[in-house]
Amino acid sequence: MSTFRQTTQITIYTTLILLSTACFKENKIAIAPSIIPVPSEQVITRGVFTLNNNTKLTYDDSLKSIANFFKSYIENGSNIKLNTSSKNSIHFKIDTSISNDEGYQLKVTPNKILISAKSKKGAFYAFQSLRQLLPVDFEKPNTSNKTQIAIQCLEIRDNPEFEYRGMHLDVGRHFFSVDFIKKYINLMSMLKMNTFHWHLTEDQGWRIEIKKYPKLQEVAAYRDETLIGHYNEQPQKYDGKKYGGFYTQEEIKEVVKYASERQITIIPEIEMPGHSQAAIAAYPELGCTGKQVKVATKWGVFEDIYCSKESTFKFLEDVIDEVIELFPGKYIHIGGDEAPKTRWKECAHCQNLIKKEDLKDEQGLQSYFIGRMEKYINSKGKQIIGWDEILEGGLAPNATVMSWRGIKGAVEAAKQEHNVILTPGSHCYFDHYQSDNENEPLAIGGFLPLEKVYSFNPIPEELTKEESKYVLGAQGNVWTEYMQTPEKVEYMAFPRAIALAEVVWSSSKNKNYGDFVNRLEHFQKRLDLLNVNYANHLYEVKGELVSENGQLTYKLETTTEKKIIYSLDGTKPSYLLGFEYKKPIKINTDTNIKSAIFNTSKKQLGLIFEQNIKVHKAVGKQIFLNVAPDKAYNAGGKKALINGISGNDKRYGDKEWLGFSGEDLEITINFDTPTEINNISTRFYNGNGQWIYAPKTFNLELKLENGKIISSKNSIKNTGNLLVSFNLNISQWYPENEILKSTQLKITIPNYGVIEEGKQGAGHKAWTFIDEIIVE
Repeated sequence: MSTFRQTTQITIYTTLILLSTACFKENKIAIAPSIIPVPSEQVITRGVFTLNNNTKLTYDDSLKSIANFFKSYIENGSNIKLNTSSKNSIHFKIDTSISNDEGYQLKVTPNKILISAKSKKGAFYAFQSLRQLLPVDFEKPNTSNKTQIAIQCLEIRDNPEFEYRGMHLDVGRHFFSVDFIKKYINLMSMLKMNTFHWHLTEDQGWRIEIKKYPKLQEVAAYRDETLIGHYNEQPQKYDGKKYGGFYTQEEIKEVVKYASERQITIIPEIEMPGHSQAAIAAYPELGCTGKQVKVATKWGVFEDIYCSKESTFKFLEDVIDEVIELFPGKYIHIGGDEAPKTRWKECAHCQNLIKKEDLKDEQGLQSYFIGRMEKYINSKGKQIIGWDEILEGGLAPNATVMSWRGIKGAVEAAKQEHNVILTPGSHCYFDHYQSDNENEPLAIGGFLPLEKVYSFNPIPEELTKEESKYVLGAQGNVWTEYMQTPEKVEYMAFPRAIALAEVVWSSSKNKNYGDFVNRLEHFQKRLDLLNVNYANHLYEVKGELVSENGQLTYKLETTTEKKIIYSLDGTKPSYLLGFEYKKPIKINTDTNIKSAIFNTSKKQLGLIFEQNIKVHKAVGKQIFLNVAPDKAYNAGGKKALINGISGNDKRYGDKEWLGFSGEDLEITINFDTPTEINNISTRFYNGNGQWIYAPKTFNLELKLENGKIISSKNSIKNTGNLLVSFNLNISQWYPENEILKSTQLKITIPNYGVIEEGKQGAGHKAWTFIDEIIVE
């Protein structure tokens, strides 16, 4: 690339220096460019363009709608009225030489702003970049009285890295108004996202009007009550209130039009064969038993799924016929995930169909089910997308796979030359916790901080360059079991959706997390004026325990360049009583660190970060694992098991918990010198709703200084609580009256095994999540 390329290492502060030079002679102040997503190429040039009542707006005919969109934004956000006769002009131009259909060029000179694009899409994205060069108060109509604005001169050439840039919203678990759906779409469009995945049907509610089947609106759209609190809390409680709603076909047309004007395609999801209990509640004959069931009132996976009868296929084809008329995009999402086969195994019709079609088993029947619906949808000129379970039993010929259970499904599908969209829970599930602060609102579990989203690479390492061409892009998923209000959705989705937007739009060569944070600080001012209830974790402190040459130290850091003040005695950090952090803190005994970020006015920003460190006998020692933790749950590495820091009491996805998918675990800890051991304790996460089960046994071997090995096999008492603790007092199982000094500790923890039928994740091996191993 020529010298035109802007490296994103140039921070906003460097840009401000350039601007102050450029703007001084003009005696006008322009906003420092801090565009999100960061453009492919950007160069700041000398001077400013003055936007005022003398500015002329012109456009090529095919870009009239985009130009008018821009005009409305300017005139609603200020006292500036654009005209048609002036030397100072803004022009929207079609340029067929631009290779990418969504690409654009934006050139700002003192007398003219030229927006060049190959299509409406590119012109719209150019407007979104130009929008971020304007004052933030333009975002709130009728509040700015500005009549003249300086816009920094620059040149941008920009295009997306991926063609699919999506956000998802589940309206089945909780229902949201048309007004909020529009707000959500509008926020997506600001970020140059181009696909809204609208999850419209679920066990807990059917949300789309189907005129041929009125009971879907009358029965399936409403549930009797809703679970209170977390699924894992026992006993489960309910609110006793009827809940639901649905979108009329006219409302859907209105939303589709609104999205189209913002260059966003909507993909509707009609779940099949699983997640269909609401529909079966309305029409019991769609299920295998024919018995009446209710719309689900709690979360999870349910055994009543569509039966593979001709009448069921006729129902689904009728539904698809009406759906296709409402959504002009090329895709229909048909789900395909989490479909228990219990009913099919017991159903004479399903078993006969397996024999008739010479299918291997119920997985083969799922493949038949998906394949048959794909043929019908293809015959209507559409293509299907399904969750990665549609790979089971054989992939439908023209299907696109949405890989959510890690990246394995994406790799498998791409190697079979199928298009894939990455949406792994590890990086793209925005229903997970985003901070380890204790006051975070209730979430399903997990831990997905902003920086981890930003680090995501949608191209799996396992793919060749040729195979990677089948990766269309990535999508953020917002499942709403624990999001009852629009404000909660906003809190969980933003700013993580902003980070993902840069992942899928910007070149990896231009990405830099520190620079992104600087730009995000500015972007959040726009969100403030748009009344977006985003989560602001930019001013949080992070910490890490480090062992070097036998000395433990604790390192504090922040993504901003502001000061960290800390205390070591559990008191609230302050400028008067705390210490300014300058180098890692030495840790020689149990310590309680509290820290916070402060600005130059000595005002605390964000929340207090607190870390308790227990310096037990295994901290800093050598540790070995027979299997590596799953990549999604290995943030702290194996050292997290003996770093003196316990994991969060409410969530399993932080960097202190390690997660293992189905494997038996063997942990070996070596001591530098023979060490007296009196007690060993740890704890396991037991979130059965997330397929996580505490193990049943904990086996121990101690290698003594004389070479003798003593062992103990212990049962773990599972009380059904979310956290299951294990504590072993050595004297209880080794009553010999002697001091035990060990050189090695070996722990073996067999996996729980296969999850039983009727439970979440049935048929799969359970996950094991283990916390700090405390040796005293």
